[in-house]
Amino acid sequence: MTIPGSETAPSAATLRGRRVVLAVAVLASSVAFLDGSIVTVALPAIARELVGQGAAQGPGAAGADLVLQQWVVDAYLLALGSLMLVAGSLSDTFGRVRVLRIGLVAFAVTSVLAALAPDPGLLIAARALQGVAAALLVPSSLALITSTFTGAAQGRAIGAWTAWTGVAFLIGPLTGGALVDTIGWRWVFAVVVVPVLLTLMLMTRLPGDAHRGADGAPAHVDVIGAALAAVGLAGPVFALIEGQRVGFGAWFVVAPLIVGLAALGGFVWWERRAPAPMMPLSLFRTREFTVGNLATVGVYAALSLGTLTIPLVVQELAGLPATLAGLVTLPTTIVSLLFSTLFGTLAARHGPRPFMTVGPLITAAGFLWMLLVREPIDVRWQILPGVVLFGLGLAVTVAPLTSTVLSRVPAAQSGIASAVNNAISRVAGLVAVAFLGIIAGGALTVDGFHRVIVVVAVLLAASAVVSSVGLRGAHRAS
Repeated sequence: MTIPGSETAPSAATLRGRRVVLAVAVLASSVAFLDGSIVTVALPAIARELVGQGAAQGPGAAGADLVLQQWVVDAYLLALGSLMLVAGSLSDTFGRVRVLRIGLVAFAVTSVLAALAPDPGLLIAARALQGVAAALLVPSSLALITSTFTGAAQGRAIGAWTAWTGVAFLIGPLTGGALVDTIGWRWVFAVVVVPVLLTLMLMTRLPGDAHRGADGAPAHVDVIGAALAAVGLAGPVFALIEGQRVGFGAWFVVAPLIVGLAALGGFVWWERRAPAPMMPLSLFRTREFTVGNLATVGVYAALSLGTLTIPLVVQELAGLPATLAGLVTLPTTIVSLLFSTLFGTLAARHGPRPFMTVGPLITAAGFLWMLLVREPIDVRWQILPGVVLFGLGLAVTVAPLTSTVLSRVPAAQSGIASAVNNAISRVAGLVAVAFLGIIAGGALTVDGFHRVIVVVAVLLAASAVVSSVGLRGAHRAS
């Protein structure tokens, strides 16, 4: 669906249509972001119930707890990241509305399966299926915006999308904590069905948009490219996760690593030669697209590592209940909601470089504040001020970053372009989470938390340098 921009003031019907598109895009992507973050504060409760029921109740119980917690997060991110490119291509090929609708229905079903899971294995499997469904949501929702809005209106829309989806991501721990402390961790998964149903109802006001090829030929799916991309992303990440647990010499770690790297090489080779490539490599000839994606690696690896660690520290080291652990992230949510649209608009007018340079540094300063954490932990002074700075830096950074990546991409390729950016962000976050045990030293102590904070700050500073150097003289996003 495309509602083109105009030099004159848009009509009332156009404005209504744009508002519906924005609401659908925000709700659909928020479902995936919410589910990715709401589970973090539920991890200790999940481990207590499911691991406590199994055979790992003896000396190995603590290790089993950590493995389960890691895989509840990583199974979702692994499926989401490895299939994001495929989903973006399907969005461009078959239409954003159709792909969104399928993804939403699948997400509701898999969320119920996760809520009902009786043991760790089935919960991890359900989380992986949730990741498959979530992969259909994020690139399609953002592509819906970029194919509807143009110019400064697009900057504002992406800013609003960033703000509200960021709120969903950051309010997740608060919601999850309240659910865990009242009616149980299983409702952390079941509650996601509510926004899914609301989005499906709202989508009835959008027309269908099934696509055909650019020359009028039937839509074509790059099956070989899709398979190579999925295997190439999934194999190395799986190896990184399992290698820390069993050692990198195990055959079921080495084999996926080798196969995945070979598939990535094959994917690039195939996309150069395919008559209708899933991911046109010409996208990377645009400086804004390439630099924006490089900056994405540092930003989202840092955010995934930091936002997972803070609730765990607040619960396991400071001893706060899950609800209060969720409240710790509330200032970030408020700041992001208040300022993301503003900075998205400013970046569209003045160019993204200053925002993508200063924003990560503000975020890094927020995390570095948390180096003040000492036992006994005083959350109000050692963590909360850093969380506020973290939220401000996030608001300054994310909307300009997203706008930059998509600013010079043709509308017909906005789905795959959004998918590339989202796949990079998810895989970067997944790899960062996979290294949490190594960075923290095997246990989440105060010293381990400090090491995590330093790594997060370094990643953010690297992203700021990439943006400052790479975007010098770049075109404005508008």
